[in-house]
Amino acid sequence: MNPSRIPLFLFLLCTAAPVVNADVYVFKDNDGVLTFTNVPTHPGYRRVLRESNPPPAPFYSSTLFNEMIQSAATRYNIDADLVRAVIKVESDFNSNARSNKGAMGLMQLMPETARLHNVLNAFDPNANIEGGVRHLRTLLGRYQGDIELSLAAYNAGVNAVEKHRGIPPFAETREYVRRVLRVYDSYRGAALQAIRQINP
Repeated sequence: MNPSRIPLFLFLLCTAAPVVNADVYVFKDNDGVLTFTNVPTHPGYRRVLRESNPPPAPFYSSTLFNEMIQSAATRYNIDADLVRAVIKVESDFNSNARSNKGAMGLMQLMPETARLHNVLNAFDPNANIEGGVRHLRTLLGRYQGDIELSLAAYNAGVNAVEKHRGIPPFAETREYVRRVLRVYDSYRGAALQAIRQINP
């Protein structure tokens, strides 16, 4: 792809393809004209698409997945706000998220976890939430409802939790548990405030 000046709508149409084959850079000149290329010729270009990433995700918020979250949470008897908190920390509600360790989708399922819970497409929000909530339910059952241990196992794995007989001494895991609990508390607080406003 040589540098070329094309209308923005045409560029977006072209980059909507499911596979991204090369990094794409954009430069905006003083007249507001956008120039796109995969071979930037000066430092003024900035990268807008990275090679081999999943397709760019549309803007997502928790409300888009509320029905799926509530449905799965009800089936597996888990507080829906806990599920939302896990998703917020794991992927920030981006169903196309992929970690550098290979975790996928909203609840960042590792390939082996996805297989364990029969999730065929971890980037499908409904399947991902179903598998993630089922996995969380399994962990809560294993640790007799202990949310902190269950979250630690969700992040670091059951073997790590049992080897250390508690939350593993990994900075990442300890911070993960703190972050999920903090978000969980904020969601529950918001829900209580909404209830008080309806029933003062």
